[in-house]
Amino acid sequence: MGMITLSNPSWQEATLLSNIFIDDYMPEANGEFVKVYIYLLRTLSNSPVSFSLEEMADRLLCTERDILRGLKYWSRQELLALDFTENRVLSNITILAPKKRSSSEEKAASETAAPEPKADPRSFSLTPDRVKELKQNEDMIQLLYIAEQYLGKTLSPTEIQKILFFYDGLGFSTDLIEYLIEYCVSRSHKSIRYIETVALAWAGEGISTVSDAKKANARYSREYYTILKALGITNRSPVETEITLMDTWLKTYGFSMEIIQEACSRTVLQTGQASFQYTDKILEGWKKKQVTSLEDVRALDAEHKKRRQDKKPQKQTSASNNRFNNFQQREYDFDEYEKRLLNQ
Repeated sequence: MGMITLSNPSWQEATLLSNIFIDDYMPEANGEFVKVYIYLLRTLSNSPVSFSLEEMADRLLCTERDILRGLKYWSRQELLALDFTENRVLSNITILAPKKRSSSEEKAASETAAPEPKADPRSFSLTPDRVKELKQNEDMIQLLYIAEQYLGKTLSPTEIQKILFFYDGLGFSTDLIEYLIEYCVSRSHKSIRYIETVALAWAGEGISTVSDAKKANARYSREYYTILKALGITNRSPVETEITLMDTWLKTYGFSMEIIQEACSRTVLQTGQASFQYTDKILEGWKKKQVTSLEDVRALDAEHKKRRQDKKPQKQTSASNNRFNNFQQREYDFDEYEKRLLNQ
């Protein structure tokens, strides 16, 4: 009897994904990191294979730094083993089999899944070689050109350095940086300092895509109108100066909506009108007092009331309170006065 050959031409077009990965690892991972892991599995079908981070970044429509962060994340999760050269250049990737996690390991993994700390602009610096490399990048050339169109001027060296920091330091994609500049300019802010402030706020919130940024902006837009309503304003949109103040309360101070609404209520009660400046003074004072909840506000109220009571003068019933008694009385010697009258 002859041999029978069994074949499945479509099998090589499929990528196997472990159920353990889907159940225990994928839910807590960043979506971009999941893309990196699945792409590695896809590449395994031709194993062993060589590829560069640049090729992988082009295929996944992200940056090389995004790829490297994803690889390091999965290395911490013990799904990858990474080998580096003496110059800290990635040279080899080994995919490890996923292991079923215990509940304690899942808890530890969720803590590990927190976003990596972002670069501090005060400590981050680009080497001249890196600057030269980025300026030769086609995407970066296009981005700098678009930035000049939005800002309406030729970029200064400082502005170029900041944009390169958004890309290399914060790990923003060129699309996200373009949206960042568009967002700030649409609100009449062309200062690179303001743009950097927004960029750092986005990085702190873990925003890594244009979609994330749009969702965050939509959330803040809803909060703007909630604050306007708390001040009794219902028939208009916020103006730019008001948005700047509200951004300070929400993003810089980090106050919850209930604390801001409390400050708005006190503003209306005290002034009888919608005064953003008055509300800002209240919240600025609470920030200095390290207020984080309404309980902290009530504690400050109680402390203020006690100080006022302690300073209130005690009511005195002594005769010294009589203004006539307080008048400096003259002393007369009536006997001597009578003798003088008799001798006249």
